[in-house]
Amino acid sequence: MLSHKYIKWLFIALLTCLFYAYFSGKLPLFLFFIAIIVWLGITAWGSFDIRLNYFVKAHSSNKKTNRNVVALTFDDGPTEITPEILNLLEKYNQKATFFCIGKQIEKYPEILKSIVGQGHVIANHTYSHTNKMGFLSKKEVNNEIASTQNIIQRITGKIPNLFRPPFGVTNPNIASACKENRVEVIGWNVRSLDTVITSGDKILSRILDRFEKGSIILLHDTSTKTLNVLERLLIIMEKKQIQSVTVDELLNIKAYK
Repeated sequence: MLSHKYIKWLFIALLTCLFYAYFSGKLPLFLFFIAIIVWLGITAWGSFDIRLNYFVKAHSSNKKTNRNVVALTFDDGPTEITPEILNLLEKYNQKATFFCIGKQIEKYPEILKSIVGQGHVIANHTYSHTNKMGFLSKKEVNNEIASTQNIIQRITGKIPNLFRPPFGVTNPNIASACKENRVEVIGWNVRSLDTVITSGDKILSRILDRFEKGSIILLHDTSTKTLNVLERLLIIMEKKQIQSVTVDELLNIKAYK
């Protein structure tokens, strides 16, 4: 598995050797630049694919489970759609984990309470969900996480132990802030792309093609499109006797501190 720490030192050693070989007249200079491009490519890949654990250890599934379970997760709420998501989960007797944005919680604190009250788990998804997440300083990332922790604690009395970075982006600053806030980083292995794909049929097909025991499924409680897909998915799960559990239960870790 890729690791930023070891890859960095490997490429530093490689670049040093290539540079020495170039000045010794044994290798052309373009090999040095090719190595740099490969290094940058691996780093970019590691930044955008949370499953690689390149900068920070992230839980993306539990392939070792013997139970017929998955974990449904919903990002970017709470919103006006969230209560309808909750109604569907209750109808089909399923549990989920909601990765909530701080500024959304401030808009819908009662919905946050409803999520907890119905036995689901609340997790941290930063305060602003900024598109510039990968470019924030360590202090800024820390503020994004810590402020949301404080908001959730003030409203529910609970301090989340689970965190998911927006877009699944990771880098050294995000890794450091996660360590400082002592949170478990949660990824996914089934990405629905329900905020990108317009067809509900295609979203459902994408989920089912990647669906397996122990999966963590990424959805969003932000549109009626997802609501419609969810009910169809829950019907299929019911027929196949697949249970959705909270992420902490799937991974056997703590939901709250």
